[in-house]
Amino acid sequence: MEYIVKFQGHPNVTARHKTTLEITKEPYLTLRGDCIIGVNSSASVYDLPDEIKNKIRKNSRIDFLISVGNFSFSFFGYGHRDLSLSHPTDIVIRKSEFISERTLAIRSSAAAMDLPREIVAILRTGARGELKISVD
Repeated sequence: MEYIVKFQGHPNVTARHKTTLEITKEPYLTLRGDCIIGVNSSASVYDLPDEIKNKIRKNSRIDFLISVGNFSFSFFGYGHRDLSLSHPTDIVIRKSEFISERTLAIRSSAAAMDLPREIVAILRTGARGELKISVD
């Protein structure tokens, strides 16, 4: 099962965080938000279909594909039974096992700093992007 979240880049995207990657529905981003790669997203963890949420809570592997312009980047993480997936504005993917209402996946193979710099440069222009979420 797949779900696509659309988002927009921002001039303040730095993608320097070592352990998290975030996309938010919020329209703005400060330089302190070094894990945020996109704003004005079409969805948060709360908005995911129940079928996907149920699969994520079965500790499933989750595959991610970020597409921006002619570039794409794939990575994966894992769900967990304790994920509430209830935050109204954010999607956070974590390398750690920390769980909060914003967390979509833990034990991720990538964080914001792992995003190819070509993608970061395009996002800094305000370009649109997509996050494809795939769960078996």
